[in-house]
Amino acid sequence: MLTKRQQLLYNSFYDSTHNNEYLDNKTEVLVGLAAALAMDCKPCTLYYINRAKKANVSKEEISEVLAKVMAVAAGQKRLQMKEVIETYNVDLETYV
Repeated sequence: MLTKRQQLLYNSFYDSTHNNEYLDNKTEVLVGLAAALAMDCKPCTLYYINRAKKANVSKEEISEVLAKVMAVAAGQKRLQMKEVIETYNVDLETYV
């Protein structure tokens, strides 16, 4: 769907995200894994799981990343419900 020029620019941008000036390789992989999980991108999650093994990321570190993504997602869903209740004046006290 992208033009050739757009694809080249995107590829250049994406490649630049792996050549970090401030993040070490392990941190970059863990951030990428968290982002892939948060965006529900299965190919990206697999990509970062495979990179994690090469970067000597432990299963415990992966577990902590997963827990953090789960916590953020749960908080977002709680806020979503609160916003709907407030926006539409839903009175949950009237529910059984």
